[in-house]
Amino acid sequence: MQPNPKPVLSNPVHFLAFGFGSGLAPKAPGTFGTLAAVPLFLLLSSLSLSEYIFVIIFASVVGIYFCGQTAKDLQVHDHPGIVWDEFVGFWITMIAVPVSWWSLVLGFALFRLFDIWKPWPIKWVDKHVHGGFGIMLDDVLAGFLALGSLHLLIYLIS
Repeated sequence: MQPNPKPVLSNPVHFLAFGFGSGLAPKAPGTFGTLAAVPLFLLLSSLSLSEYIFVIIFASVVGIYFCGQTAKDLQVHDHPGIVWDEFVGFWITMIAVPVSWWSLVLGFALFRLFDIWKPWPIKWVDKHVHGGFGIMLDDVLAGFLALGSLHLLIYLIS
């Protein structure tokens, strides 16, 4: 169910929930949303670790509202086009990761893997926690699983 792009792009809350329009991709909107998060991550990567974590916490809290309100307005829980949660999940994946082309690719792949696969407890959260909090929480958890996996791989490689 693809929403009309005009109301999505003209409503600031929907615009943000749809990842600046990246969630309007007709196929794989979550992947396109994660791709749209990469340039913003590159800008955020110049922040100190504490500033970066503050941005993630802030983006998560406002994301609960953005995602919940957009889902309510569209009358679809966790509409595939809502991708603000993918932005935050990817940014979590990249916490304290040295920025390089391979860390971006690996972080992207790991986050998408956990977000699509949804191992426990992500699958449970996805099915049982609703509203904006539920929309955000499954991707936050996927981000933390990807973060741990990425740091483990970096440790093993170096």
